[in-house]
Amino acid sequence: MKTYDIVIVGGGPAGLAAAVAAKEAGNDSILILERDHELGGILNQCIHNGFGLHTFKEELTGPEYAYRFIKQVLDLGIEYKLNTMVMDISAEKIVTAMNREDGMFQIPAKAVILAMGCRERSRGALNIPGYRPAGIFSAGTAQRLVNIEGYMPGREVVILGSGDIGLIMARRMTLEGAKVKVVAELMPYSGGLKRNIVQCLDDYGIPLKLSHTVVDIEGKEHVKAVTIAEVGPDRKPIPGTEERYTCDTLLLSCGLIPENELSRAAGVKMSTVTSGPIVNESLETNIPGVFACGNVLHVHDLVDYVSEEAKRAGQNAVKYINDGCKLPAAEDKVIEVTATEGARYTVPSTINVDRMDDLLTVRFRVGDVYKNSFVSVYFDDERIMHNQKRILAPGEMEQIVLRKSQLQEHEGLKKITVKIEKE
Repeated sequence: MKTYDIVIVGGGPAGLAAAVAAKEAGNDSILILERDHELGGILNQCIHNGFGLHTFKEELTGPEYAYRFIKQVLDLGIEYKLNTMVMDISAEKIVTAMNREDGMFQIPAKAVILAMGCRERSRGALNIPGYRPAGIFSAGTAQRLVNIEGYMPGREVVILGSGDIGLIMARRMTLEGAKVKVVAELMPYSGGLKRNIVQCLDDYGIPLKLSHTVVDIEGKEHVKAVTIAEVGPDRKPIPGTEERYTCDTLLLSCGLIPENELSRAAGVKMSTVTSGPIVNESLETNIPGVFACGNVLHVHDLVDYVSEEAKRAGQNAVKYINDGCKLPAAEDKVIEVTATEGARYTVPSTINVDRMDDLLTVRFRVGDVYKNSFVSVYFDDERIMHNQKRILAPGEMEQIVLRKSQLQEHEGLKKITVKIEKE
């Protein structure tokens, strides 16, 4: 097989944006490997609008947003292979893949960009009691059935979990004539964007029950009814609070997990919080020349941020190759970035000031709902940022921007800490 400078695993929004950025940065030897039969990833089934406000300054549907990048890939002549499953990535950056035309093949690469996206948490991971009848779908599967394949999963629906896909499917099923009876959420707050709660539930009179979960599923052949109950602070059901809903469909929208089996097998160090790779300021993993971006790195709320992050990964992969595939700089120059006291994680986890751009966006999520609080940033023990926020919620990603000059002024800086403070 032909060799390539950059191999990108995944042809969704992250992979496409990374490829375009790498090409525009001056590298012509790029290959995208996509396991589906078309480019665009999950966006192809997201026919609702709300995409592109940051990137293109206009509101687009998912397929329209994807097409903007697919067209750039085609116009720039970037190579890609569809229906191609990547089987393995070695620490030496040899990518093993297979498809019907080429069989199994290997591609030695100078840099690899991981852009495999994420998957939904399955019923098996949720430990819901009851039988295993037909009529239980993940929200993403239901979205594909309705929007692409033209099938209705059912007519009377209960949704467990208030992630963005679940909220959007509550509206979609209603528009298609189904009756969505309730959305139950285990946590005392929603996992989705505020705008989706308003536009998808409130506008259609669909009740959202926080601190509730499914405690029983009735039906052996097909779902007949679902029982939900309130949970206490320990997340355990409270006896006597059960409510039974007759239904023929249960949709699960209980979180997304970065798709990192390939990353782990390659020896990439993973975050226990995000389930994605631990990366530095260049979005490079612990394996030199292996970069990660998009939902495979950490689950994003807006695709615009995925594209922005992937653009950086593509540019940094080219920079890595142009620098002669050098190893990372000495450890004593690395600044650790940590999250604490309300902040759950940060991306990146380390910064080398010599290699960072003039401006670096650090993204993070909070672990609870905070009202009238401050996002504070400490350089070692000195507080250098204290931004007031009216509300912080786990469903919405937050960010701070660090300036290179700011870090250079603090000579000997070892640690940057992001935390949530009340005053």
